[in-house]
Amino acid sequence: MAHEIERKFLVKDDRWRHGADGGVSIRQAYLCRTPSISLRIRVADESRATLTVKSPEAQIRRLEFEYPIPLADAYALIALREGAIVEKRRHRLPWRGLTFEIDVFQGENQGLVIAEIELPHESACFEKPAWLGAEITADARYSNASLAARPFSSWSTPSRANHFVSLK
Repeated sequence: MAHEIERKFLVKDDRWRHGADGGVSIRQAYLCRTPSISLRIRVADESRATLTVKSPEAQIRRLEFEYPIPLADAYALIALREGAIVEKRRHRLPWRGLTFEIDVFQGENQGLVIAEIELPHESACFEKPAWLGAEITADARYSNASLAARPFSSWSTPSRANHFVSLK
């Protein structure tokens, strides 16, 4: 059975860019979001697409099943989405034997920068880089499914106040 074990953090500044790759352009949409699952379509660099089913969010460990699908199918399914399309550029940064994925959001979520790290098990420890901000793993507002339903641009000013804004 496929599991994803990850922790999510806000990003404080651009120091992560040193050592990160050039990134991948991602567009994703949600076909279904219930208390028990989310069903996502993702297109990466306009060249490959996946259909993903995940168990409930805001947990360190959850089920994740991902399947490649034809691009034409992905575009047809995106048209059936609920909510907004989530657009972002995902950068990968190797870090002490692990890898951070840093999402620089665009479109309706522009201004939000989130770092995720996949771990080998729930209690795994890792050294936190200085550019890493507050942990948001358990904060459902920051899940991509939630950002599709309620984009960052719609949040009140006080809710957005403590976020690092990167326009790159």
